[in-house]
Amino acid sequence: MEPLGNFLNSTLGLPPWVASLVIIAIATALVNQVAQFALRHAGRAATRTAFAWDDALITSANRPVLVALWVVGAGFMARVVQGRVDQAFLDQVLALQEVILIACAAWFALRFVARVQQNIIEQRTAQPDGLDRTTVDALGKLAKLLLIIVTLLVIAQTVGIKIGGLLALGGVGGLAVGLAAKDLLANFFGGLTIYLDRPFSVGEWIRSPDKSIEGTVEYISWRHTRIRAFNKNPIYVPNAVFTTIVVENPSRMSHRRIKEVIGLRYDDFAVVAPICDDIRTMLQQHEGIDATQTLIVNFNVFGATSLDLMIYTFTKTSVWVEFHHVKQDVLLKIGAIIEQHGAQIAFPTQTLHLASVPDMLATRQPDERETASARSAS
Repeated sequence: MEPLGNFLNSTLGLPPWVASLVIIAIATALVNQVAQFALRHAGRAATRTAFAWDDALITSANRPVLVALWVVGAGFMARVVQGRVDQAFLDQVLALQEVILIACAAWFALRFVARVQQNIIEQRTAQPDGLDRTTVDALGKLAKLLLIIVTLLVIAQTVGIKIGGLLALGGVGGLAVGLAAKDLLANFFGGLTIYLDRPFSVGEWIRSPDKSIEGTVEYISWRHTRIRAFNKNPIYVPNAVFTTIVVENPSRMSHRRIKEVIGLRYDDFAVVAPICDDIRTMLQQHEGIDATQTLIVNFNVFGATSLDLMIYTFTKTSVWVEFHHVKQDVLLKIGAIIEQHGAQIAFPTQTLHLASVPDMLATRQPDERETASARSAS
């Protein structure tokens, strides 16, 4: 550095300290370019591996490392001008350098956590066993929260704030804050319960018989859960609500149920038994019906207008759209079986039976007024 400084001094007439600043700036720019080149090629090599960590490490370090290099170079420049500026100002600049370097380290760590989380989700989603995205999101958010807290404490220590007093103040004021923000804390612990117990996760369909809540879970934060209703309206539910209500998760059902009551005419009583047998055989052989589950086909009730048959079975699929295709096919085949036996599906009818009565008009005797009017007419 000294020969280059002498060259700049003799050629451009720059003072030695100014020449040193120029040299440090040039060196920092060169190191920055070399670092960019190295990170770029390392990133390309990391994308060819199957690991989620190396790619996240290189990608996350790109910008923070480059900024940190310039900050380090600025620190060397500050030491060069030491003695030419006020010492208090120089101390503030060096303290600012430390704060920025700590912030760059935290920036890198936050980017690394976010990138690892994204890589794990992308790699595991395509696997047969799937991925519990809720757990990955929870761990990622918890790691980011801890990083932010640690960064703030380190920065506070660097700028001269007593952490012990700060922690004591937090302990004293924590009670007051907790009482004032009890709803916020209730939502926080409700979100923690969701992350730990995992009654549902992002992408699942849930509903509650206690509240008018039904839809697909889109996002779970520490304060609320966003649910997209079937009419596409978003529903924002505070997490504390889920600790006091019953939640159904139809997305985790193993089968879907077909439960129907089909009525036959009373005129078809003679073929009720064979119709039930044929329907039962059809369901046992149907490719969309799980015959290992409960399967009931029986004449159940003498109804007001029909002989009621109960159909109770489960489909192999739990997908809502596929279930309705299977159900339609089953109902059409049941109708065909009923038609094959010459029977018909009953519909509400009423039969009026009139008892025979004597003709009152033919046997009725004339009353006194009719007799009197007949005499007057004659």
